Amino acid sequence: RLRLHDGKLIKDRRYHLRTYPNCFVAKELTDWLIEHKEAPDRETGIRLMQKLMDHYIIHHVCDEHSDYKDAKLLYRFRKDDGTFPLGKDVKVFMRGQSLYEKLVSVEESILKVREENSVKYQRTFLGSEMIDWLIQEGEVENRQEAVELGRALLEHGIIQHVSNRHHFFDSDILYHFWINFRRRRRLTELLNENSSRALSESPDSPFCLRKLNPDPGNTSFLSVQTNKEIKVVSAVRRSSITSLSGNSNAYFSAPPTLVFPPVAECNPKSVLKRPVTNEELLSPGAPYVKKTLTIVGDAVGWGFVVRGGRPCHIQAVDPGGPAAAAGMKVCQFVFSVNGVYVLHLDYQTISSLIMTGPRTLVMEVMEAIE
Repeated sequence: RLRLHDGKLIKDRRYHLRTYPNCFVAKELTDWLIEHKEAPDRETGIRLMQKLMDHYIIHHVCDEHSDYKDAKLLYRFRKDDGTFPLGKDVKVFMRGQSLYEKLVSVEESILKVREENSVKYQRTFLGSEMIDWLIQEGEVENRQEAVELGRALLEHGIIQHVSNRHHFFDSDILYHFWINFRRRRRLTELLNENSSRALSESPDSPFCLRKLNPDPGNTSFLSVQTNKEIKVVSAVRRSSITSLSGNSNAYFSAPPTLVFPPVAECNPKSVLKRPVTNEELLSPGAPYVKKTLTIVGDAVGWGFVVRGGRPCHIQAVDPGGPAAAAGMKVCQFVFSVNGVYVLHLDYQTISSLIMTGPRTLVMEVMEAIE
């Protein structure tokens, strides 16, 4: 969006005696994507912009078209007209990004490479250092407000304790930014999804673990557990939303074509050391911290398995998958999925909720504090 503003593709335009501020012409933008190597051809450019429409990033200026058309039609970024949906999660993410950019742009930044237990960590800071800096820069009014901000950033996966053992405190505990906001992401990453993905027959792992070494001749992957027992199970892929429509029982659909026999049972034994109840999770002073994870699924899924019920827990996480990158770990309890409270649901219902939702998955999980 910023590059389009700089290139004057986004500007005020007149059409039928009316001026539309901060908009762009679809056909011109498709040309720009190809010219700047953001898309190899017009078809890919159209698919990219349709993804942005699907995620409520851009829209037709009069909302008369739900599809992105490669024509002389006017579209606009929702951030330019104030219609971008600013939920709590988005606001915390944007606040974290703003603080990160401010911290890395100063000469004597509190963000430094530090070592703890013989391990070096990037972009680290002490909790008390961050609080001093927030007050000094006028980001907060007092230390209590700074602690609340730090806790919100930690719960949303933006910062974390370097060994993930503590919540955010006003102390000399070492934290680091978990997200590198300056990593350049290309638009084509949006198109890693395969529209012909098959749906697993098994209710055990519907979303599920990704293959560690994709190979057309071998569809096995490793299921990672907290113990050292490793099992090889059959790889499954997340289905597209379109493949779910028109099927009254889509979750238990016909066996997929990408799964080859024999299919081993996925993680038959729970990774939990003991059963945990909802009352125990939610009781005041319970040793659990709530975190918000934003997981963008890739071509083979999100990379985790959920099991149990009331509450459900994370049974396995692919260490190379999107869920692991977002901070998901085994034994976390699933609190909400895309804003829906799910502690009272079983894993089949939660699985269905995830499968029929958007590719970008927002989950709240409860994690034990060691």
